[in-house]
Amino acid sequence: MLRGGHRTSYWHQDCTNGNDKHYFAVAPTHQFGVQTVYYSAAVDTEKASYHGIAAPPTLGKSMSSAGRLSTQMRRAFSFLTMLAFLLVTLEFIMTRGSVVDPDIWWHLRNAEYLFQHHQFPRTDMYSFTVAGHPWINHEWLSEIPYYLAWRAGGLGGVDAVMFATISLIFLGLLYLSYMETRHFKAAIVACCFLTFIASVSFGPRTILFGYLYLVLLLVILQRFRQKGNAPLWLIPPLFCLWANTHGSWSLGLIVFSIITAAGFAQGSWGRVDAQRWTPSQMGKLAVTGLASVAALFVNPFGSRLVFYPFDMAFRQKLNISHVAEWVSVDFHDLRGKFVLALLLTLLVTALLRRTRWRLAELGLVLFALYSGLTYVRFLFLLAIVIAPVLTRILEFVPQYRPKADTPLINALVICLMIGSIIHYWPTSAEMQKSISEKYPTQALTYLKAHPPNGPVLNFYLWGGYLAWNDRDLKVFIDSRVDIYEYAGVLKDYLDLLNLSQSKSILDKYKIRYVLFPQPGGYSESALTYVLEHDSQWNVIYSDATTVLLERNAARTAT
Repeated sequence: MLRGGHRTSYWHQDCTNGNDKHYFAVAPTHQFGVQTVYYSAAVDTEKASYHGIAAPPTLGKSMSSAGRLSTQMRRAFSFLTMLAFLLVTLEFIMTRGSVVDPDIWWHLRNAEYLFQHHQFPRTDMYSFTVAGHPWINHEWLSEIPYYLAWRAGGLGGVDAVMFATISLIFLGLLYLSYMETRHFKAAIVACCFLTFIASVSFGPRTILFGYLYLVLLLVILQRFRQKGNAPLWLIPPLFCLWANTHGSWSLGLIVFSIITAAGFAQGSWGRVDAQRWTPSQMGKLAVTGLASVAALFVNPFGSRLVFYPFDMAFRQKLNISHVAEWVSVDFHDLRGKFVLALLLTLLVTALLRRTRWRLAELGLVLFALYSGLTYVRFLFLLAIVIAPVLTRILEFVPQYRPKADTPLINALVICLMIGSIIHYWPTSAEMQKSISEKYPTQALTYLKAHPPNGPVLNFYLWGGYLAWNDRDLKVFIDSRVDIYEYAGVLKDYLDLLNLSQSKSILDKYKIRYVLFPQPGGYSESALTYVLEHDSQWNVIYSDATTVLLERNAARTAT
């Protein structure tokens, strides 16, 4: 019986689906007496399971210690926990033994110098071509974890820092995607797929810390948007750390600006909606943004470090046009096909489903798509930004059902994955073998036994390795591209590779030795082939990877 204007409601559980509940509300109306409104909503069983909803205690009685232990065990070894370990295991498979990044060697040497001399290197110390030229180490803070790990465990320690950082990034991305959609299994599928796209930056690289900071920034801003409050005070210190870690802080500032600016609009345009910030929220974001910009200047190099990303974008033309990670996506390779699959998924979803977009979300996706497709370096950025969107697209993935969970089997699978990671953790011998396939390890032994009597022209990717492992050898070039481009050395090196005025350039730097890959190993090894057939040059050392040539003494003197 309905009385007056009171609303009567009750819950009804659908017998055919133990996880679905339907809400009926019955309220009086003026025209027909009563009106029945039917709502249907799936209970968030994933969240409920973590709060004991799947197995509630008996009413009026406290749960026994055995019951509490059983509930905690079910939570600890739930299917969702097993999926999280599966994601970490995938990251291990994708990163196992990846310690061949050419930058890691001079990063280690920079950190070593900092610890030994308690000051930053401010001029070049590793080459003979730009020796003494001013240079700032804009990634100094990110070098310290790798160096400490190397001191503690050698190459294995470096590999551990890389694996831990990438795992934290994807676990944070999993949390971000789940909090956006409340669909854990769909978030896992999205993160696993995006791992193959983000793998372009896998390795002992300093930019990984920048992407970790980006995920933290997105988590804070997501909470601020959803709940109206969040620890925004963490963002300025985050940008201070970021600026001293890697130049990718500029990406974070762009992301912060897009999300903030989108909240100044109100309305709907087609399938795009925008909701304005409250005046209080606007004030908090404005103060946070100004404080974050000011925090960038808290660094050992002042404004020079802050303006470095802009210097790279507008001044280092040769760097961007010739270094491999600055090329556009190649849809012919495997990674490019994953990107193509992502693009087709977004296109089909936009055509067939009436998905609504938030203005900030659309702005971030467009920015990330432009950056990732233009430069493969930023495919990791695309993976981070697109993860919540892809998770929403994958909502057809079946939801987690706590009642169907099998904690014992989950525990066995988790132990198996942990055991596999420990068992297959790369040994020092395996990593050394991987390095010897990419770097002139045997040739370096020869050079130490027979020190070169004159300048050595080295392969670009080997410069950092040579400078780290032979402190008496001054290199021609390494992967610190900025300083070599400013001095014109990079242009001369590229002309050498193109066999353009190669003899005059070799004379300009009085090159006595050339240490390059075997012909056919790299496209750059064409120079090796030409010099091997030049009567003025002699091969004095050769192995499967490397060729060391020496120019006739008379020719060098002239």
